[in-house]
Amino acid sequence: MKILVTGGAGYKGVVLVAELLQRGHEVTLMDNFIYGYHSVLHLVPEPKLKIRQLDIRNLTASDLAGADTVIHLAGISGMPACAANPHSAEVINVQATRRLVSLLGKEQLLIYASTTSIYGAALQECDETIAVQPPSLYAKTKYEAEHLVMEHANAISLRFATIFGVSPRMRADLLVNDFAYKAVNERSLVIFGSRSKRTFMHLRDAVAGYLFALENAQAMRGGIFNVGDERLNFSKKDIACAIRQHLDFEIVDSSLPDLDVRDFLVSFAKIRALGYTVRHSLEDGIRELLKLYGFYKVHSHFGVI
Repeated sequence: MKILVTGGAGYKGVVLVAELLQRGHEVTLMDNFIYGYHSVLHLVPEPKLKIRQLDIRNLTASDLAGADTVIHLAGISGMPACAANPHSAEVINVQATRRLVSLLGKEQLLIYASTTSIYGAALQECDETIAVQPPSLYAKTKYEAEHLVMEHANAISLRFATIFGVSPRMRADLLVNDFAYKAVNERSLVIFGSRSKRTFMHLRDAVAGYLFALENAQAMRGGIFNVGDERLNFSKKDIACAIRQHLDFEIVDSSLPDLDVRDFLVSFAKIRALGYTVRHSLEDGIRELLKLYGFYKVHSHFGVI
């Protein structure tokens, strides 16, 4: 199969591209490489890989031609980054997605990277049918883009839990990754909204979610699916305490409010009924993150999502 991955040099994208190549697919990796080229250097020798430097705001029909499937990951990710430049968040996350959808052929499959962050603070278990109230500009743009994606008859939207784990294009701003980094390098962690809960998942299980959608497209097309597992629903305090099982550091439970309000329980019954399961635990992620942060230093630490 010929697959185009937008944002293919990113945190999820570069791991996904490697897995697609391993399965024998012909892959075009598209990215603007705003964070540099280092994450894809190990993939350059792959004979079935094409690499294109292109901003999704400049897409044309010819850029999508020939692809059987488009996996759309490109965008501005996270509340802090979107809040820092609201105009870019709207243009890149929403308007560029609108353009991508308009350029697709009817037979081309579109798999979209959505997020459970759109649920915000919910009083009931969140399945795919619940009315959502996105709590941030980031969540709002992702929800609007998802709506545009689902106008394409041959589309699947995947609402992922908050991801953790190591990638060649590392993100230390994701919550578990951030907590582990501060535990190792600062020996102190201030938590805002320590009792708020959400679901987390390993990067490898998120990548497996895309592969699952690709392999089960006939059953999933036209649908929206939460991706994760209820067993990985934790509070921020739970995460910090799990990390402290491995090394000693101070946990400061702040009484100040969390500006990024996310407190919800998610149902993953819909995708589980089709056979999707997660294989990695929080402990798996913590162990690999602590190993990484023994030598890896973050150069740009923008903000926690």
